[in-house]
Amino acid sequence: MTDRTPDVDEIAASERLGGDRYFAFAILVLSAGLLALIGDQTQWKGNKGLLNEPAFWPGLSLIGMTVCAALYLVQSLSAHRFAAWDRRELLVWVRCIEYPLWFMAYVFIVPVVGYLPTSVIFCPLLARRMGYRSARALLSAALMGAAIVMLFKGLLQVRVPGGAVYEALPDGLRNFMILYL
Repeated sequence: MTDRTPDVDEIAASERLGGDRYFAFAILVLSAGLLALIGDQTQWKGNKGLLNEPAFWPGLSLIGMTVCAALYLVQSLSAHRFAAWDRRELLVWVRCIEYPLWFMAYVFIVPVVGYLPTSVIFCPLLARRMGYRSARALLSAALMGAAIVMLFKGLLQVRVPGGAVYEALPDGLRNFMILYL
């Protein structure tokens, strides 16, 4: 195996995947939709400098995302060579959805179970999903989840809602868990 960088002609000659144009279109629709809804999510105060406006950075990011998606779609549609749509390619795209689903499950479970227990459970589950099987690796992942909770809630004092399960704890412990864990 040689360690060389491909030249521009080799890169330009590469064949595009069949789903490329569909992906480009989906990203354009998503980014344009988010840009259209920005007024519902944030607002212009008018009394702050441009860089301090709540809507400036999200708006700039969405404009950039929409422009880049449009350019990508144009480039994708103007390509001359396309491979046929392949079922294996579709599986790659679908598998990418797994991790956002893990994140959404985490987000929905935290208010019920609490930040600390959810993190201590999810970190080893994700480590196992990524292929780590040893007890040491799974314990390390659980300890990392606990350390992250202590860093965010205890040290940085990030406000994360306490879990509904915390309500069953005795008063002193419940207050401690809600404030610090």
